[in-house]
Amino acid sequence: MKRYIALVTLMLTGRFLMAQAASATPVSNDFFSDLFVKMIVISAAVVMLVAILVLYRLLMTVIKVEQIKIYKEQGMDAYVQATKKPKQSWVTRMYKSWTAAVPLEKEADVLLLHDFDGIQELDNKLPPWWVAMFYLSIIFAGVYMFYYHVSDMGMSQLEEYEAEVAAGEEQVAEFLAKQANLIDESNVEQLTDEKSLAAGKAIFDANCVACHGQFGEGTVGPNMTDNYWIHGGKITDVFKTIKYGVPEKGMISWQSQLRPADIHAVASYLLTLQGTNPPNPKAPEGDLYEPAGSEEAPPEDAPTQGDSNSL
Repeated sequence: MKRYIALVTLMLTGRFLMAQAASATPVSNDFFSDLFVKMIVISAAVVMLVAILVLYRLLMTVIKVEQIKIYKEQGMDAYVQATKKPKQSWVTRMYKSWTAAVPLEKEADVLLLHDFDGIQELDNKLPPWWVAMFYLSIIFAGVYMFYYHVSDMGMSQLEEYEAEVAAGEEQVAEFLAKQANLIDESNVEQLTDEKSLAAGKAIFDANCVACHGQFGEGTVGPNMTDNYWIHGGKITDVFKTIKYGVPEKGMISWQSQLRPADIHAVASYLLTLQGTNPPNPKAPEGDLYEPAGSEEAPPEDAPTQGDSNSL
């Protein structure tokens, strides 16, 4: 009987604390407001727990009084025998209650009236390991709830997920940055995503407009919007020209100032300028570059290679 009352008490206390934790909403983000709300929740839980313990103690007292009445009705001998038992410690009583298996010859005393197809039920003790795990799970649930939902000392599952996602995104970004800086003229491929092209445009605006114009129309350097190229119009050719430059024609090497990923981005952006027809374009220079699959023939007045000093 005592065991079941204790279990019910612990379960009710756990449910009360969970309900309080779920309904407790901080008044504001201020530290003292949060602390005040949490103190109210904890105080309410303590008061509830004390009240339950008092009721439990009162119930045990009533049970004890009823036992004494029963002993007296059965005679003084039964009362004396019951009261002559040595008082044992709480630990000893608990241990015996967990390990007191009923002998076979006394099973009739704990036999219940339930009968299922000839299978009868005994009101026997639960295995000690099961009882221990049950109590430990209740204690763990209380500590877990307080740590994660009341004190805010631990991150919730959503917060842990968001933190792990952020850490994963940082790792992916670091990996991609390292991979991007391994690119050279032998393995570069044209980028087409908006983010990379925007980065390439920013690099072009900061470093290239002085020679190639704001829209790539060409000033000192050649026009980047037509199909004529001095050093090749493939992405590998453009990447190589930017990386190593053409010092004898005035095109500096950018590999000491730009990372491979930056050269990759600006080379890809330059290729998007093809056919944009900016105002005041410079005359074509170099050789006509025909992408794979194109059968367009060069016009008769197409310039020859070596007419300019840049790309």
